Amino acid sequence: MKFSFIFFSTIFTFIFSSGYSQINLPGTDLNVFRAESPIQVDGILDEEIWMKADVGNQFFQNFPNDTASAKNDTEIRLLYDDENLYVSIKCMSQGRDLITPSLRRDFDFLGNDNITILFDTYNDGTNAIVFGMTAHGVTREAVVSNAGQSPFDFDESWDNKWTGTSKIYDDHWISEMSIPFKTLRYTKGSKKWRMNAYRYDTQTNEISCWIGVPRNRFVMDIGYMGDMIWEKPLEKTGRNVSLIPYSALNVNRDFEDEGQIGTQTKMTIGGDAKIGISSGLNLDLTINPDFSQVEVDQQVTNLDRFEIFFPEKRQFFLENADLFAGFGVSRVNPFFSRRIGVTVDPKTGQNIQNKIHFGARLSGKLNDKLRLGLLNMHTASQEEGTIPGFNFSVGTVEQKISKSSRLAAMFVNKQATNKTTAESAGANVYNRVMGLEYRLNTPDNLWIGKASLMKSFTPGIEKDDVSHFVQVIRNERKFRLEWAQLYIGNGFNTETGFTPRKDFFMFSPEASVNFFPNSPDLSQVTLGFDSRMFFNLGGDGNTILDKGEIQEIHFEPSVNFTFSNFAMINAEFNVFNIKLENDFDPTRIQNDGVVLPAGSEHTYFTAGLAFSSDRRKPLSYNLSAGGGSFYNGSIFNADGEVTLRYQPYGFVSLAYSYFRIALDAPFEVSNLWLIGPRIDLTFSKELFLTAFVQYNNQLDNVNINTRLQWRFAPVSDFFLVYTDNYSTDPFDTFTSRNRALVAKVTYWLNP
Repeated sequence: MKFSFIFFSTIFTFIFSSGYSQINLPGTDLNVFRAESPIQVDGILDEEIWMKADVGNQFFQNFPNDTASAKNDTEIRLLYDDENLYVSIKCMSQGRDLITPSLRRDFDFLGNDNITILFDTYNDGTNAIVFGMTAHGVTREAVVSNAGQSPFDFDESWDNKWTGTSKIYDDHWISEMSIPFKTLRYTKGSKKWRMNAYRYDTQTNEISCWIGVPRNRFVMDIGYMGDMIWEKPLEKTGRNVSLIPYSALNVNRDFEDEGQIGTQTKMTIGGDAKIGISSGLNLDLTINPDFSQVEVDQQVTNLDRFEIFFPEKRQFFLENADLFAGFGVSRVNPFFSRRIGVTVDPKTGQNIQNKIHFGARLSGKLNDKLRLGLLNMHTASQEEGTIPGFNFSVGTVEQKISKSSRLAAMFVNKQATNKTTAESAGANVYNRVMGLEYRLNTPDNLWIGKASLMKSFTPGIEKDDVSHFVQVIRNERKFRLEWAQLYIGNGFNTETGFTPRKDFFMFSPEASVNFFPNSPDLSQVTLGFDSRMFFNLGGDGNTILDKGEIQEIHFEPSVNFTFSNFAMINAEFNVFNIKLENDFDPTRIQNDGVVLPAGSEHTYFTAGLAFSSDRRKPLSYNLSAGGGSFYNGSIFNADGEVTLRYQPYGFVSLAYSYFRIALDAPFEVSNLWLIGPRIDLTFSKELFLTAFVQYNNQLDNVNINTRLQWRFAPVSDFFLVYTDNYSTDPFDTFTSRNRALVAKVTYWLNP
């Protein structure tokens, strides 16, 4: 224990000092001139002012080679007036044969011709706003946090108001955008923003960037940006208030509730408001929110001993979400917004809504260096008092202390609105967590990392209620090194967070080496090694393991081949050694009492091979298979997804997962199936239909979710959502569990 805290302090000091050791990278400037005459956003650059605009071109390849210029160049031009930022992007091509798999908004970057532009409006090297378009005019918007260092830092669930049009010509295509300044967050008087743009060209199968990004980095890496220089310092736009009312009609029937007679019908109204307090600070309000239109989670087969994480998809929680959700790491997060207004239906294992009365969220920039986040939500008691009502409050600040590194603090409070109801339901009257975190990003993101210390407060818990985490990453073009360590005391309690495992100390060294062959077919080879060792802290009173005893070891060497057509092959080998501290059934479907006993120790080995195909083809697929020993028996698994697109009207896909687990008697052989066919139709850029079926025999459930969306005005939608759940126990007799039909209308008003 003492050693871990000494090491924590040493690493913290190292990180803190290293944050000042880098200098900023030189960039390319792009002047942004003021447009004195109107601009028609039509994909036709016939306004004279466009010909006078500065041009950002000479794009560099990122893939398959990061040492060459793009084969098909791209030209960016920027203009502005009092209300809007205008973007025109001319993408050179070799004819009109361009790929757009679907007309649905928020497209995937790979597998279609598109351009994406990022704006770091605060020049902080940490956060960016993203706008993108395909060659056929499909749009997407997103936010990037944490300097764009992992796929989880890119959140395309964020939605806002802007317009764009694309037009295809014989030897190029043009995307033209109009982005209201009210949609953006920036400091009044700004003289420059940082920006970059990246493109996927299916004809040459290359990713290219205006400011070159090395192959070992994600193409959205905010450490690689140029400057866009405003002709005059930006003024604050006019009043920025948006009202988003909704009305919903819900018709449902719970067939497993014996007290429910007939179909239940409910009409609800509510809405959100977005109020710009300043050019950098936004207030979000919600009354009686409804999230029935949010797409269901894609289920997974859980063979682990702990809870699985599912990401937040609800719009209200997404803007500046990194301020709240970015504290901690995946194994210990003090605030997880999905704990608010969502609970698990024990009958189906599906997430269900827990009614939220109202909420408010203030987030954004107070100045160039200080960010603020405040959140307050109030939920209702439900199910005759079995789910008590709570008030959730969160406060967080983030102070920039070097070129791009930050110091953050957070306080989370969950408070029962009625003490008696909470106690009768077996819930804590309150739960609180406070923490401090240093976030390292050198300006070029060569060094990144975190160091955090957190403490919780819960009635009846007075010891072992702290957690600390350290992570240091060195990310070079040819190699990547990482050290991570995590301590979570048994009394550390994050009821509004995500901490699936406690009472351990873990350290995890990781390394990878990149090779870039001089080959027209093979783009990159990466050799990797990951490892994790968990030590028992002995705070839970469990006598199975001694204090300080190794509880779990995991070694994972791997090799990955990336081909020039974006196909990939990955092979990995896993070595596990686990000593169970509690009885455990990894299949979760055995008869009562059939478990691996606490105290048993298991060493087992698995190997796996995965292949993903060229996504430009009409038929694409991701396939993987593996097997080996598993606890005291064996395991075989095969999973993947096959997708057939019918450009540009959508796709059909089939996702599947199969595990065959054969453990020693008295375990019965388990065949775990998870099958999810999906149909995604885009009749136009405004009308979408998704039908999604999931069969999971671990839950003995079939879930059907169908959603029709009509975007009849900017950021305004009509949804028709049908959900059905069936019991598959026994499989040959489907029994209806519950069924619901929701019609919902939302409308975005700018009074």
